[in-house]
Amino acid sequence: MELFKDTRFDFLGRKWWFILPSLILTFAGLASLLIKGGPLYSIDFRGGAVMDVRCDGAPPIERIRTAVSNRLTGVSVVAAHDLTGSNEVLVSAQLPAEGDLSELRQTIDQALSTVMTKYSIRDFEVIGPQIGADLRRQALMATAGASAGMLLYLGWRFRLVYGAAAVVAMVHDAFITVGVFSLLDQEISLTVVAALLTLIGYSMNDTIVVFDRIRENRHTSGREPLAVTMNRSINQTLSRTVLTSGLTLLTALSLFLFGGPVLHGFSLALVIGIVTGTFSSVFIASPILLAWEQWRAGSRALRVPLPTVEPTGGVR
Repeated sequence: MELFKDTRFDFLGRKWWFILPSLILTFAGLASLLIKGGPLYSIDFRGGAVMDVRCDGAPPIERIRTAVSNRLTGVSVVAAHDLTGSNEVLVSAQLPAEGDLSELRQTIDQALSTVMTKYSIRDFEVIGPQIGADLRRQALMATAGASAGMLLYLGWRFRLVYGAAAVVAMVHDAFITVGVFSLLDQEISLTVVAALLTLIGYSMNDTIVVFDRIRENRHTSGREPLAVTMNRSINQTLSRTVLTSGLTLLTALSLFLFGGPVLHGFSLALVIGIVTGTFSSVFIASPILLAWEQWRAGSRALRVPLPTVEPTGGVR
């Protein structure tokens, strides 16, 4: 199926129309992260406790959140099941500095008693600060390992500069996603990290498709300017990009709108990442590759020795 036929959009000629908004969003996310002292981690990473509470009837989630937040920090209250009429909620809170678990459980219980009369505690789980730090380190190692592996693959499959351009675009996607989460005061949880790793592969795959078409066209384009070849390659893959990204985005939007609070962070990261991943393949990775090739061609021209002119006017 082909949505667009024989398109001739000048993507690279208008790249700054798209790069400038990306830079603004990047700096806004960076400023937010600096002001807030880094990402807002969930208890998966910073340590805390989760209490599974069964209520007698529909749980007053907002009242529970307010009551617990007045006593503890890092509070999150979500429905335990994404089902209409569910009477269970998950109440999570950051572990106090003194780390007294019995006092933490008692504090949550007291907060619940102020807004409900009939409820039962079904489960109480604790994630220690050391476990949270280990999870954070493992998440960073998984992200770095995936990036390094893809860089090596692209360096072998194409050339190292292709891999570097793709990795820069991938880092751009991940950073913008984390920056938007910071701007929206959204927590970074294990499910969000899983979404980021998914987006790394998604963004890289889309970039590889564009780069593969660029490489094929360079072999057959003769002395055609590189920018023309790259624009033609992006236009040739446009239908595939729109179809793949559009359908995937619809799925992610469905999860975001109807998936419930448990999947909210995961689906939000997918929505942001799919948009930025599609954008970066065209307006980040491709311009980086073009700039490198033009710089290399200019450097090579400067290294060519000029002909020596004899006193008689002849050329040696």
